[in-house]
Amino acid sequence: MATTRAFGRFIPAMITPFDEHGELDLDRAQELAVSLVERGSDALIVNGTTGESPTVFYPQKIELFKAVLGAVGAQVPVIANVGDNCTADSEAFAREVAGLGIDGIMAVVPYYNKPPQEGLYRHFRSIAQAAQVPTILYNIPGRCVINMEAATTLRLAHDVDNIVAIKEASGDLGQIRRIIDGAPEGFVVYSGDDEATLPIMEVGGHGVITTTGNVAPERMKEIVAAMAEGDHARAQAAHDRLRPLMRELFVTANPIMVKAALQLLGFDCGGVRLPLIDATEEQRARLAEVMRFVGVLE
Repeated sequence: MATTRAFGRFIPAMITPFDEHGELDLDRAQELAVSLVERGSDALIVNGTTGESPTVFYPQKIELFKAVLGAVGAQVPVIANVGDNCTADSEAFAREVAGLGIDGIMAVVPYYNKPPQEGLYRHFRSIAQAAQVPTILYNIPGRCVINMEAATTLRLAHDVDNIVAIKEASGDLGQIRRIIDGAPEGFVVYSGDDEATLPIMEVGGHGVITTTGNVAPERMKEIVAAMAEGDHARAQAAHDRLRPLMRELFVTANPIMVKAALQLLGFDCGGVRLPLIDATEEQRARLAEVMRFVGVLE
């Protein structure tokens, strides 16, 4: 069974490429996966938020997971996002995905339902036990309405052996510190917000599951590697140079601007699926300026 140490510290959350008709472009997905691995990725998250998981339905997810596994599964861990807001569906899907030979799964806090903390505990325990592969929890209150509290995360970390990490995007550094301080051996915290990577790693976070890593993987890798080596000055300098891009990629709903950035770099990944809409011309022009300013676009 893979572990978070095998997952590494720098993990891009891949976009999902579509063709001109809005259908999956599996060739492009494989091309992107290969490129990200060649440019330093320790592992890949497939079909997370940045991969437009709400509008990629279960049969398409399976196709996508198989394609990425086929392209890079022998080189780096491939982690499939399986979480939904229905526990029974998520549990069944996690079991199916685990059968593909995936290295791990990620599951998000259920959205819209607004479950209490006990419901969150039972939800994640059921999914992890069904999959029987290393499982990453994902806490992002800005999208899911509710926050998974540190006590619930720690309860899961201690009670379920194959729950091995959390992607934390709560923005609450105190909560994140409580998780890090109370976690069992082998359980780690990943920053779920690119801009928060430095402060989270400063208090013991393991690394980042990153959106910006689609666009500037080497640059994000440099930040994480410098922090892991204890070179805070180099990490801070690298972070400051890239921060304008991190911010610009989130001026509207992710992954609208990430796909626009990849298109500006010459990678035809298609647009986004409704209800998201493609970047406006004004947004693309501003994004191009920022990309040139930080040095990722000529």
